[in-house]
Amino acid sequence: MKNLKKSLLVVAGLALLTIGLAGCSSSSDNSVKSIKDKGTLVMGTSADYAPFEFPIVKDGKKTITGYDIFIAQQIAKDMGVKLKITNTEFPSLITELKNKKVDIVLAGMVSTDERKKQVAFSDSYYKVENVLLVNKADENKFGSVSALKGLQVGAQQTTTQESIAKKQIKVATTVTEANANSLTTELTQGKLAGVVLENEIADNYVKQFPEKYAIAKDVKLNTPKSQQHINVAVRKDDKKLLKQVNKTIKELKSNGKMDTFLAKAQDLQAKYGK
Repeated sequence: MKNLKKSLLVVAGLALLTIGLAGCSSSSDNSVKSIKDKGTLVMGTSADYAPFEFPIVKDGKKTITGYDIFIAQQIAKDMGVKLKITNTEFPSLITELKNKKVDIVLAGMVSTDERKKQVAFSDSYYKVENVLLVNKADENKFGSVSALKGLQVGAQQTTTQESIAKKQIKVATTVTEANANSLTTELTQGKLAGVVLENEIADNYVKQFPEKYAIAKDVKLNTPKSQQHINVAVRKDDKKLLKQVNKTIKELKSNGKMDTFLAKAQDLQAKYGK
């Protein structure tokens, strides 16, 4: 009987210890407090993806603006802090986040299954499709994917567009660059037959430079469900920050500001982008 009582006490003690450790683990999430303490939310982005993020020169001063920037500014405002933007190449963003160089990432980033293994993602704030951007002169040249046989197609490194290009346009050679603008420049130089881009990005190029670019409407690309949603990325342990980000996203969706932010970004690109 004594041994039984002793065993029960040990089990009870272990249970209390487990509960205590769980409580410590929860309380150790200082992701929101640390940002408020320093007074700054650091956003990582790759400012080559208008209208999501892009540089403009206004009143003689170069600044980064765009749809993602407006969302990040609202997240910072809701936290009562300032926003700081760190601009780097897209392939480096998740590493920068994991190494705590930035607090969040907004860069037109799709929450793929592979990325979910490394970081956590917010609720989606934009749904995408993918298209092939071509030179205006080639608007009706490609009647199908097979018409691209033996040619070169561009896609940004480590993106869903790279995956789509390699899997769905196998008849062509996929050329990758860290910067999307480099690919569209190579397109106009005749080095590429087309560039795989998210529909909003491709539409933006066509709107800004209608004499240069067009969308190959007969080249149909499928966007898998796991690659359709753009989200904010945070570190896996930063659960309180993720909750805060989702709170802002929910509010922006409900009050219509998501649409307002996108329209504002498009207007700025139209005014200062050329």
